[in-house]
Amino acid sequence: MGLVYQIAVTLLSFMEFAMFARAILSWFPQGRDSQINELLYLVTEPIILPFRKLVEPFQRGSMIPIDFAFLLAFIALGILRQALAYGIY
Repeated sequence: MGLVYQIAVTLLSFMEFAMFARAILSWFPQGRDSQINELLYLVTEPIILPFRKLVEPFQRGSMIPIDFAFLLAFIALGILRQALAYGIY
C-alpha cells in the first residue's frame, strides 16, 4: 500500500510543478505559443476545469485579473498531496 501512496504523492507533486510552470510561462508572450505551454495546458486544464465551473458565477463581470480557479486548484493539489504524504486519508 505504501507504493501506491508514494506514486500518488509523486503524481500530485508533478501536477503542482506543471501548474507552476504554466503560471510562469503565462507571464511571457513568447511562452504562450510554445509547444511546452500547449502540453502544460493539456495536462493541467482537466484539474482546473471543475474549479473554473465552481468559480465562474462569482467572477462574471469582475475586472480582477486573477484566475481564482487556477489558484484554488493549485491549493487543492497541495492540500491533497500533503494529506497523502502524511497519511491523513
